[in-house]
Amino acid sequence: MPDMPMTTGPSLDVLLRRLLDTPPDFLDPPRRGREGQLHVAAVVNDVLAMHGTAMASSLRVTLSGGLQGVNANQLSLSAVMAWLLADATWQSFDRDGEQLQALFSEAVPALAAEAAATRYVLEPDRREELARTTIARLGLLPVGETAAQAADRLASVSGVERRRLLAASRAAEARARAIREALARKAAEESADKWTRE
Repeated sequence: MPDMPMTTGPSLDVLLRRLLDTPPDFLDPPRRGREGQLHVAAVVNDVLAMHGTAMASSLRVTLSGGLQGVNANQLSLSAVMAWLLADATWQSFDRDGEQLQALFSEAVPALAAEAAATRYVLEPDRREELARTTIARLGLLPVGETAAQAADRLASVSGVERRRLLAASRAAEARARAIREALARKAAEESADKWTRE
């Protein structure tokens, strides 16, 4: 089956500027129980509704701080992601509701494990990683880039992507080693069979 052609998406520069202009309120301590200020689930729900998508109940529970293991950094980065997705530039692209929700349930936790949410706002490489990850996860390409260029640049700025590529490389090497060992065993068995027949 041939690969589906990717659609050109938003300008990377617009998204990077958007992240740089993230209001400080989006980095306020997230509401968890009676602590914190920013109601992340409400912010994300508003953005998803703006894109015509209803928030899944499991995502609502996660972003309300109701799950063990969901730390404040993941919630803060979810708020930053919501700010990024609230930009008007996204209105001109088809947005799949499942892809949008996967940004919050899959991409954000992986990115939050790598760095503090503030770094994705303040540091140029982390801003680029967040913007490129968002574009890629939505099946789009940054304006002016080919699929290969976009993938190479994402791999160069993304700790998550580098780890994924390294794991894939290790898995491929393990498969190759297992095949070599199986071939060596088979050759040894065939050699032993030959000697016993003679």
